[in-house]
Amino acid sequence: MSTAPATSRIGLIQALIACVFWGLMPVYFKLLQNVDALEVVAHRIIWSVPLLIVILYFRKSLANLGNAMMDGKLRWAMLASASLIATNWLIYVWAVHEDHILAASLGYFISPLLSVLLGRIFLGEKLSRNKWIALAIASVGVSVLAIQALDTLWISLALAISWSSYGLVRKIADIGPIVGLTAETGILFLPFILLLVWLTFAMPSSATSQHLGDDRTLDLLLIGGSIVTAIPLLLFASAVKKMTLGAIGLLNYLAPTIQFLVGVLIYKEPLTPSHIICFVLIWTSLAIFSTDSYLAGKAARRPQSA
Repeated sequence: MSTAPATSRIGLIQALIACVFWGLMPVYFKLLQNVDALEVVAHRIIWSVPLLIVILYFRKSLANLGNAMMDGKLRWAMLASASLIATNWLIYVWAVHEDHILAASLGYFISPLLSVLLGRIFLGEKLSRNKWIALAIASVGVSVLAIQALDTLWISLALAISWSSYGLVRKIADIGPIVGLTAETGILFLPFILLLVWLTFAMPSSATSQHLGDDRTLDLLLIGGSIVTAIPLLLFASAVKKMTLGAIGLLNYLAPTIQFLVGVLIYKEPLTPSHIICFVLIWTSLAIFSTDSYLAGKAARRPQSA
């Protein structure tokens, strides 16, 4: 009788740790500010491949990776998702380096709402009246930000579009989270190896442009990018199996909230009136959206428990 609640609590702890990892990611990438954003992403991809393969080996899932790469349609889906995740990572790291953490966090607040819209357009998923209201409020928030912060609005929208599009492709593709990330980084491995070689020789080391091998701490941070990528993903993937979808959905907003607080409290990024209005409207829309999703899920489960 007590197994289910205990399992759910374990899942909650795993999900919270994953969200804290993601929320504090700006602090990690700030430590790599003297490395070009493209080079940071290259190392993140390259070092993730061997780590993820080892993880798959111990999870006895290497065969799943082989089967996925043998499927022609799945390969094309993985190529698309690999391009989207690389784009998302690059914009995010660049935004952190350029002191635009608030803009980045806004992108991940907008993303769930945009995912709902993409689901309606491409998957025919129905939207309730409250979800349409939530989308309308979020649109007003983005419009307000466009008035005073047009120069950084593109960051938020690019992150939201790339991340929600990535989620759409991964939803369509029949592949697990760890196997999928291994396939994606595997596809990107060779191009980014070549890119890394070019960057290393084309951009000589300086106080503001460093590479692997220039500093031991820097080396550990570049290689460690694979660990901070894999650990939260593993924890979150495990948590999803132990928790309700409604609870998981609410926790998705924890990481960008932490990022928002990191930007304001730690790095003292300016919080303009348009930022405040926009974030309040986005949070309001997310509250409406989450409440509607929770009530819909509760209503759907009711006949099964009768």
